[in-house]
Amino acid sequence: MSRLGKIFSSSKGKGKKNAAPSAGEAIQKLRDTEEMLIKKQEYLETKIGKELDIAKKNGTKDKRAALQALKRKKRYEAQLRQIDGTLSTIELQRENLESANTNTHVLQSMGEAARALKQSQAGMNVDSVHDLMDDIAEVQELSEEIAGAISNPIAFGQDIDDDDLLAELEDLEQEALDEKLLETGTNTAAQLNLPDAPREKIPAHRKKVAEDDDLDELAAWAS
Repeated sequence: MSRLGKIFSSSKGKGKKNAAPSAGEAIQKLRDTEEMLIKKQEYLETKIGKELDIAKKNGTKDKRAALQALKRKKRYEAQLRQIDGTLSTIELQRENLESANTNTHVLQSMGEAARALKQSQAGMNVDSVHDLMDDIAEVQELSEEIAGAISNPIAFGQDIDDDDLLAELEDLEQEALDEKLLETGTNTAAQLNLPDAPREKIPAHRKKVAEDDDLDELAAWAS
C-alpha cells in the first residue's frame, strides 16, 4: 500500500473510532461515572473517619503516628473535595445533555406532526374549504325545508275556516236540542192519556150549523 493510501486509511479509522456517541449513550456514561465517583466519595469518607480515630488514639501516646494519620486524612479530604467538584461538573453536563436530548425529541415530534398535517391538507385550500361549507349549509337548508314540508298537513284541509266549523257545530247542537224537546213533549202527552185529535173531516153543513148555534147563543146573552 502506498504512503498516501496509508494516510487515508488511517484517517478513516480514526473517524470511525472518534465518532460521537448518541445522546443516550453519552448520558449513560455520565451516570456511570457519577456512580463511580459517589462510591469513591464513600470510600474516602470511611478512610477519613479511620485516620481521625487513629489520630485521637495516638494523640498522647504516639504523636508521630497521630500526625501521620492527620496528614493522610488531609490528603483524603483534598481528594474528596476534588471529587465533589468533579461530580458537580458531571451533573451539570448530564443535565444539559438530557435537556438537549429532550429538546431534540420534542423538535423531531413537532416536525413529524407538521409534515403529517401538511400531507393531510395537501389537497385542500381556503377557497375549497369555504365552498365545502357553503355546500353543507345549502344541503342543511334544503333538508330543513323538506322536513317542514313533510310535517305540514297541507293536503288535509288546512284551509278550512274555523268560523264555519263553529257555526256547523252550533247547528248540530240546536238540532239535537230540538229533537230532545220534541221527544220530551211526546212522552208528556202519552203520560196524560190525552185523546188523539180526530182524523176524519167534519162535514161543511154540520160545521155551519154549529157556528149558527154559537151566534144565536151569543146574541141571546147580549140582549
